Amino acid sequence: MNDYSPAVKRTMYFIGVSTGKSSIMKVFPRWAEHLGLNAVIKGFDFEPHSDPALYREAVEFIRKDPLSLGALVTTHKLDLVKACNDIFDGFGEYTALLGEASSISKRGNELWGHAKDPITSGLSLEAIVPEGYWKESGGDMHLIGAGGSSLALSLYLINKKKSGDDVPAKIIISNRSKARLIEMESIHKKINSDIQFGYILAPEPEDNDRVVATLKPSSMVINATGLGKDRPGSPLTNKVVFPEKGIVWEFNYRGDLVFLDQAKAQEKAKNLNIHDGWIYFIHGWTRVIAEVFHVDIPTRGPEFDKLSKIAADTRS
Repeated sequence: MNDYSPAVKRTMYFIGVSTGKSSIMKVFPRWAEHLGLNAVIKGFDFEPHSDPALYREAVEFIRKDPLSLGALVTTHKLDLVKACNDIFDGFGEYTALLGEASSISKRGNELWGHAKDPITSGLSLEAIVPEGYWKESGGDMHLIGAGGSSLALSLYLINKKKSGDDVPAKIIISNRSKARLIEMESIHKKINSDIQFGYILAPEPEDNDRVVATLKPSSMVINATGLGKDRPGSPLTNKVVFPEKGIVWEFNYRGDLVFLDQAKAQEKAKNLNIHDGWIYFIHGWTRVIAEVFHVDIPTRGPEFDKLSKIAADTRS
């Protein structure tokens, strides 16, 4: 059960599933000291798709408690907004489009929700993929999973396409259930993107293996399912064959990360470029901290590098 005692110090919350296991519990105090925030972090844990009343209790508490300044939300981003829509005074543009919030913050007496993933996923992608990569390589992208993080990255690429052509030649999205694919396709059509998207129903890992097998060399394969963190396993089997000179990106940075192990097993043979979710973790948290505490945190450069090193020093 979560503790809703009034905060005695400026407090930011982490609304998730197993918040105590997150690296942020070690990282935040060091970041707070470096940034002069004079603040602490506290976790609120909920089972996925919890009773809406439980989400409302947490958000109402943050809204009313003077020293509770905001929160980062994972896993519950969609369910929380659906349950608490009337509690918020305003939403950012991406929240209005996606119906989710990864950031809760205050503007005076107003409570605001923002969907930061289209920004943070893009920043993370650019840290992994060098400028001009897609245009030069002609690679595709396979997003495994049609949840919020997958949709967020696709929105970033749609926006990027408007100002240039350095985006994947084709983006294939596979998912276990059809409903999420239909929802994602509907949003893409609403935006009227000229990126070529493919939507594939893949209820079993073998189905994703078959999609990966069709990818051109230098394509990118992303695990955006939560498997390996929220639930054990991988969306692929051990028989998967990754594309030659491909990029493999695991959105998670903690858990059993079977998907990452599968990629590492072929790293040399296929000349793979492999990344976990650590850079996503850094960008995700710094963007929300900037929103909650109303401080300027750069997304690159010496100050960002300092924050990255502070975080890296806490990894075992």
